[in-house]
Amino acid sequence: MVALSITKPPLLCKSAAALALFFGLFTTCLQAEWQPDPHAKVPEPVREFRGVWVATVYNIDWPSSPGLSASQQKQELINILNRVASLNMNAVVLQVRPMSDALYQSRIEPWSYYLTGRMGSSPSYDPLEFAVLEAHRRGLELHAWFNPFRAKTGSDMAVASNHITRTHPEVIRKAGSHLWADPSSSFVRERAYTVMIDVVNRYDVDGIHIDDYFYPYPDSGGGENFDDYSNWTQYKKSGGRMSRDDWRRDHINTFVNQTYIGIKRNKPWVKFGISPFGIYRPGHPSSIDAKLDSYAHLYADSRRWLQQGWLDYCSPQLYWKIGDHEHSFATLYSWWESENRKHRHVWPGIAASRIRGGSESDGRYASEIVDQIGVTRKVRGRSPAVGHIFWSYAALRKDLSGVNGLLTKTAYQEPALPPPSPWLSGRAGRMPVAAIQRVDVKGNATTISWHHDKGDIGPVRWWAVQVRHGNQWRLVKVLPAPITTLTMGGRMDGFAITPVDYVGKIGSATAFRNN
Repeated sequence: MVALSITKPPLLCKSAAALALFFGLFTTCLQAEWQPDPHAKVPEPVREFRGVWVATVYNIDWPSSPGLSASQQKQELINILNRVASLNMNAVVLQVRPMSDALYQSRIEPWSYYLTGRMGSSPSYDPLEFAVLEAHRRGLELHAWFNPFRAKTGSDMAVASNHITRTHPEVIRKAGSHLWADPSSSFVRERAYTVMIDVVNRYDVDGIHIDDYFYPYPDSGGGENFDDYSNWTQYKKSGGRMSRDDWRRDHINTFVNQTYIGIKRNKPWVKFGISPFGIYRPGHPSSIDAKLDSYAHLYADSRRWLQQGWLDYCSPQLYWKIGDHEHSFATLYSWWESENRKHRHVWPGIAASRIRGGSESDGRYASEIVDQIGVTRKVRGRSPAVGHIFWSYAALRKDLSGVNGLLTKTAYQEPALPPPSPWLSGRAGRMPVAAIQRVDVKGNATTISWHHDKGDIGPVRWWAVQVRHGNQWRLVKVLPAPITTLTMGGRMDGFAITPVDYVGKIGSATAFRNN
């Protein structure tokens, strides 16, 4: 095993004798046992999206309770990121807008209650800014997760003066114990769109993510119980011909398409993901049965979004077991892949929370989770690469039934790069290569320092560091572009550093061997 630590870049060696020019790379302080290996056959690193949802609503995952100090909140978040990275995962989907509020500095919506215990009260730092920085330091993508239409949960918390329920009560509808912002209101849709684009423009997020709450679930005041009658009446009076159900679906379809286009207009490389209810409709495919019809009850035409390519990844919540005939994980995953005409990513949601010992347990063993990952790797559908997202981090924090150790021993034996999204546009220009400046061996530790051949970041998002033992290469670290020094412990026969751009495309590897 190779132990890793990131260190500050060392001073460059001034010895002229140490300077050498190898295949266009300027190198200094190269110890004799390390030499360039231009003929090395460096394989592409393992590619798989390994994400986890970190929920803030009700303080499910983070912070553990409202009102913690800034230092306590930061430490809890660092603990989450450290554990995710230690499990060889590569992405965190962090909820930043649970109920028309913000877990980031916003000029539009108030600070979330779940941070301070008082909506509108500042936590004295910017959680999203902190999360992005710390996630990237650990080689993790950070996707900002928004709930677009929920206005308030069922609690009796006081709302801030600039919360939508107070500034625009005319667009708020009661949905069971919750308050909902009416999706038939153009103001509501534009508000949700605006806050997401605001985050795209101001934060270095890797993705924007929305969940399955479009119209409320039937048992939460949705369907015919949802009071959008005034807007519906106005639509009919203006000559509208759609049925009420189609009218509702049209609002959501328009919103999804607008969001996708808006994200790409501002930052083409930022991914847009949606996690709809796992069953599109009962009977799709024929063996699947369900009481809930997300197309008819939630007005979510999720199959259309996938078929039209209005998203970069679809994460249907496939929270059932493989052997559950009426809701089989494997059957449903295969169906979603069969509908993937635009070859977008299909990264299903996996219910780690249902492992034995969890609050949502259905008695499944941790091995079910590993088996479901195996299903995604075996099914050859239309996705360019495989992946999945766990609901939720609490299962990893509690290590339900030893799932963490099982993952690292079986499914996650080495790190993986998130898959490329070839239909997206990265930053313009030629991707730099790593110019090795120094390879310094002290005892059992090897420190490598490098720079870009152009001296700037260019389109590089990550550096993928691989090591070789014999003929076997292994990805050991993913570093954000600004970091260009790495210390590794343990013997190795070679190493390679490969640039990765903003859409996941890899460049040319710079390889060295130990003579």
